[in-house]
Amino acid sequence: MNRHRVMVLAVDGVLPMDLGIPTQIFNARPNTPYELTVCGDTEGAVTTSAGFTLGLTAGLEALAEADTVIVPGFEDFRRPPHPRVRAALKLAGRAGIRIASICTGAFAVASAGLLDGRTVTTHWASADDLEELYPRLRVDRNVLYIDNDTVLTSAGVTAGIDLCLHMVRKDLGAAVANDIAREIVAAPHRDGGQAQYITRSLPDPQATTLAGTREWALRSLDENLTIPELAAHAGVSPRTLTRLWRRETGVSPHQWLLTARINLARELLETTELQVEQIAMRCGLGSGANMRARFRDTVGITPTAYRRTFRHRAV
Repeated sequence: MNRHRVMVLAVDGVLPMDLGIPTQIFNARPNTPYELTVCGDTEGAVTTSAGFTLGLTAGLEALAEADTVIVPGFEDFRRPPHPRVRAALKLAGRAGIRIASICTGAFAVASAGLLDGRTVTTHWASADDLEELYPRLRVDRNVLYIDNDTVLTSAGVTAGIDLCLHMVRKDLGAAVANDIAREIVAAPHRDGGQAQYITRSLPDPQATTLAGTREWALRSLDENLTIPELAAHAGVSPRTLTRLWRRETGVSPHQWLLTARINLARELLETTELQVEQIAMRCGLGSGANMRARFRDTVGITPTAYRRTFRHRAV
């Protein structure tokens, strides 16, 4: 595999947890081409929001050599980064380098003018600030991440994990992304359109949850799962199941099942020689024609083209 250089830009006051996400996911592994560098605008170190200093391995000049630049969140996000940082980001954007932000990292990317005219996202608590400071963009407060091809933005903390795994999935396929997700004990795939958890409090420990039903559904994707069947498994009414499902996942049961089935289809296309019709049956997508249509709508290419792109990377 050709090497893929990932530069993580640590702005002064960087949030340690946001910084840790890309450094963990894009760290060197035998089955990935990623080469990770943490860079910044200071001489050898940057101060984090927690007060400790972080050693850097490169300066801003490294951004010009990147294939992907990731900007984690930082504490004083209403104050634009140093002009040198903004200039380096702008040059990287003009060069077509993929740039992604985690949480309030979107403010740094916006300060370079790279989000103008785009729909983006950030942590829900900072969305109003982002629109106020940079009125030429629009913030979608109800999604985990948004992929605008060369510019990607995500909501807070764990949504950064979802975004980074999404980029791995685009680069190397579902099998590699799922392996990394298992390694870091993360959900293998949360769709970017899933809602942020904004005002919901933690559920009562005695309340009904649907985690067991979702696990059962993942083992039963080859079946024609209906709302009444899911409700019966959970021991609730169909109406209650739909309400709880959306509360716990941010999407409807139908959308959740479709995402799970497409994700399984991706992995089977990469790791098996099964025909599209066989994969459709295993994933509960019915006919090969239905799978091709659903797959194209969701992934953007046909199953055959997807297999041609990713099959060799998973074997």
